[in-house]
Amino acid sequence: MRRPETTLAATLVAVAAAILVSLGATPGAAQAPPAPTAARPELLILGTYHMANPGRDVHNMKADDVLSATRQREIEELVEVLLRFRPTKVAVEAGVGSQRISDRYAAYRAGQYQLTQNEIDQIGLRVAKALGHPTVYPVDESGEFPYYRVLNYAKANGLKAQFDSVEAATGASVERQSAYLRTHTVLEVLQYMNADSTVARDVAGYYAFIPFADPYDYAGPDLVARWFQRNIRIYRNIRSLVTSPNDRILVVYGAGHLGWLREDVRNDATVELRTLADLVRAPAG
Repeated sequence: MRRPETTLAATLVAVAAAILVSLGATPGAAQAPPAPTAARPELLILGTYHMANPGRDVHNMKADDVLSATRQREIEELVEVLLRFRPTKVAVEAGVGSQRISDRYAAYRAGQYQLTQNEIDQIGLRVAKALGHPTVYPVDESGEFPYYRVLNYAKANGLKAQFDSVEAATGASVERQSAYLRTHTVLEVLQYMNADSTVARDVAGYYAFIPFADPYDYAGPDLVARWFQRNIRIYRNIRSLVTSPNDRILVVYGAGHLGWLREDVRNDATVELRTLADLVRAPAG
């Protein structure tokens, strides 16, 4: 007669074997290594200041002459860093479908166009030419930015002082960036502007408009919603450039869009976000 403990041990072994079989394994067999992660296209959103001082924003950085000999050397340094990303396509802040940018780039490649102060020229066209790209890709989309609706709401509801405080904080942030530019290289300035802490503060500046609203007049939230809408449309234009899992797309854009476009990339499981900090060690923001 078999001893009870022997019968119990045999039963436990049998149960364990059944569990392993149900999980697709066999006793004593080594577990298969996990399948390699599929390659995903990489998107690097480079936030930059407007080098030609177009003055189109509510608050604008004061940029010096990027065509000076010193700044041109700094631009070359920046381009060398960006080439480490080895982008397969370069997207720029110009109206989507614009033939003008494509024509400008073709003339530049042919030695028939002199680069202007604009960051599209100084960064986008330079990088694309250095890599022998056949074209650059304009991806911008215009949109409504109902700033004065928020201002009028604040005036009508006794919130003008609060509105002025929000604006003063934004203006001070832009002035800090202008001061930083006066004493640092172009690469250092873009490292500062693309640092996570700087990007977070910039996005928070938009959310400061949220309180300017009530259940019948969502002035502040509507402004943020319109800004989000413009950026998600821009992101769609960027995303449409992906034609291969090996694509690496460099996007050169005004820094006001940076946090929003980065978040779009992060929330898209089909692509991978890269940053300037991946190429060089970014300073503390």
